[in-house]
Amino acid sequence: MKRFSFLALVCAVMLAAVPAFAATELSVFAAASMTESMNQIAQLYQKVDPNVKIVYNFDSSGTLRTQIQQGAECDIFISAGQKQMNDINDAFVMPGTRFNIVANQVVLIVPKGKNATGIKDFADVATDKVKLIALGNSDVPVGQYSEEIFKNMKLWDKLNADNKITFASNVKEVLAQTAAAAVNCGVVYSTDAATSDAVEIVASAPQGTHKPIVYPAAIMKNTKNKAAAEAFVKYLKGDECSAIFKKIGFAIPEK
Repeated sequence: MKRFSFLALVCAVMLAAVPAFAATELSVFAAASMTESMNQIAQLYQKVDPNVKIVYNFDSSGTLRTQIQQGAECDIFISAGQKQMNDINDAFVMPGTRFNIVANQVVLIVPKGKNATGIKDFADVATDKVKLIALGNSDVPVGQYSEEIFKNMKLWDKLNADNKITFASNVKEVLAQTAAAAVNCGVVYSTDAATSDAVEIVASAPQGTHKPIVYPAAIMKNTKNKAAAEAFVKYLKGDECSAIFKKIGFAIPEK
């Protein structure tokens, strides 16, 4: 009996010394405008592969690009603009893994129920109807699209000269400023506008005033989890994820 107890004790000690299984952590850097959709996808993916934990870093695409360039560990990067991916393509992107994951639209929003001056379209921004507009800064894709729109409408210089612009570090900050009525209006993606009950869309960007808004995604060369990254990217391309993207308001680019 004593011998049995001793053996049991030895086995227990040996089992305790074995490290618990650790799930693979997949680091995904994604544009802030993908927060809602990617969080839903992470929850679903837990059932697809319980051994992989998706760890997100949401921010402006420019900030994420800089972090990657400075050596941050990243397995997959999803940018809201082609420029940010182009900037790191040769040095950091794993060849053959880049693809366009979703497409979006740019819209003008106002605080819900607080559009006293009657802002109806992008041209109104240059009139007395608007004292302050929130835009993403020049390092943020939505800010770059906004600048392109207003330059093509010949309004950019006037907005700057009249000091009407307050710049935000990412699209979620533009949304928050507008929702709080800290500004008269803001320019965001349609998918971001759809996530807030405190704002309403008054106009879509005039046709032809900006480049197509297509989000590229890619696996990074320095990933330590190549197989897991490839499996997750394959899942992102599937019908289940496409349904989530479409429900939130994204379009799926043609393959």
